[in-house]
Amino acid sequence: MAEEEKKEEEVSINEEEAKVSSESTEQVMTPVIPTPEKVADAAVVPTSAEVEEEEEDELTGIEEASEQEIFQKVTKKEIRKKRKKRGERGQDKGKEASEWIEKVVQIRRVTKVVKGGKKMSFRAVVVVGNAKGQVGVGVGKALEVIGAIQKAVVDAKKKLIPIPLINSTIPHQVFGIAGAAKVLLKPAREGTGIKAGGAARTVLELGGVGDILSKSLGSRSPLNVARATLNGLTQLRKFETIAKLRGMTLKEMISVN
Repeated sequence: MAEEEKKEEEVSINEEEAKVSSESTEQVMTPVIPTPEKVADAAVVPTSAEVEEEEEDELTGIEEASEQEIFQKVTKKEIRKKRKKRGERGQDKGKEASEWIEKVVQIRRVTKVVKGGKKMSFRAVVVVGNAKGQVGVGVGKALEVIGAIQKAVVDAKKKLIPIPLINSTIPHQVFGIAGAAKVLLKPAREGTGIKAGGAARTVLELGGVGDILSKSLGSRSPLNVARATLNGLTQLRKFETIAKLRGMTLKEMISVN
């Protein structure tokens, strides 16, 4: 009898569990149907004033730490933009600097007698040009070679002169003098090249002259030869400028000559 009672109790427990599980599944499967009152509440659209009030409430809820973070982000963006602009300026400067060609003609160790002994320094002679009709010669002195070259480059850029070229040669013969150095410059036909040596060749190459004949007739000091060549190039004039100075046309001047 005891065994039969135990079996009946187990069957009753199983039936109760089955009922509970069936009820839970029905609750899950049954869709939630909104009431007409809920639908009416959902259909109400908030006004612009209410939206603004909500935005203000959100803004006022920002903490100081978050504001600092926002400020830092904004400043970082501005700094990046400024850095980009500086980089672009640096690139532009690099492009401008790349147009000029620099060549060191001579570096010498010189002494200056002062009270108490001699002061040693270096002297650099540099030629700067763009190979498009502009050239200059500069001299710089410093206790180091690099400093002397930098000073010479700055000095050369201050003394740039334009060269009036006809195609790739000079318009007429000229004679340049500087100290004891004398340099003769003569025009040449196309394909001749630069017939010159030493400092005169460097000045003519960086000046953009392609065909020319030259001869050094005096001192061979590189500085004096470079200055003499520069002096000769400053004396060059085109036929058009001379005709304007005489108040004549180019054809009239040529026919008269």
